Amino acid sequence: MPGLLIIAHAPLASSLKAVAAHTFPECATVLEALDVPPDMPVEEIEAHARELLARVRNPEALIFTDVFGATPCNVAQRLASSVEGAQVKVVAGVNVPMLWRSLCYADEALDMLVARAVAGATQGVMQVATSRPQNQAFKPGANDQDQHHHQQ
Repeated sequence: MPGLLIIAHAPLASSLKAVAAHTFPECATVLEALDVPPDMPVEEIEAHARELLARVRNPEALIFTDVFGATPCNVAQRLASSVEGAQVKVVAGVNVPMLWRSLCYADEALDMLVARAVAGATQGVMQVATSRPQNQAFKPGANDQDQHHHQQ
């Protein structure tokens, strides 16, 4: 089972870990989080991330980051390329559906887990239609923009 590590701008990483623990209380042994404050030196971030990664990898690990190209992602990429004897993958754009999907399928091989994480993230993002408030009748044409001749 690959370990999971979230490296993100504070307080996102710890918040996502809390959401994961709320839904999957048993995830504490496979999931770690590192909040990156704006004033933390990169060397310190990397050292702390390396310690957390050592705790969760088994020998594989998946690292989630919030934004590609930002400090958390750059640190994760350096870790993934420098860890010997372990396979480490990095996925940017972490969100709750991605994390939950990964926890649901945590027993799968790392490459399959990466695919499931990305699918969970993309399938979890959708436009949601709004509905009319309860007890309000539908009035045909009331919201028809063609009937209104005004400029905004």
